[in-house]
Amino acid sequence: QVQLVESGGGLVQAGGSLRLSCAASGSIFNLATMGWYRQGPGKQRELVATITSTGSTDYADSVKGRFTISRDNAKKTVHLQMNSLEPEDTAVYYCNLEVAVWRLDYWGQGTQVTVSS
Repeated sequence: QVQLVESGGGLVQAGGSLRLSCAASGSIFNLATMGWYRQGPGKQRELVATITSTGSTDYADSVKGRFTISRDNAKKTVHLQMNSLEPEDTAVYYCNLEVAVWRLDYWGQGTQVTVSS
């Protein structure tokens, strides 16, 4: 069983930075693609960034150049460094762990990020 615990959310002014972390339990972290998703008020959940087991990254166009996803396999942790935050980034941010070949898909409980203008 895998558990994902996010931390690092909070309230920040526009232009500020936050760093989200997601700690995973279990033994499959090194095999998994890790992702950050978000769901803003009245919006559907959307992809923010992913990082594969080999370190390849992908970003939503809206966050390219501002957000950076990284992972520490030894600590089973994935981070999302968010810079130049905008009010439009306000959302609940969710950590995701996926091992597609085994059809495994796990979600964290979410952490709130609020960006004030």
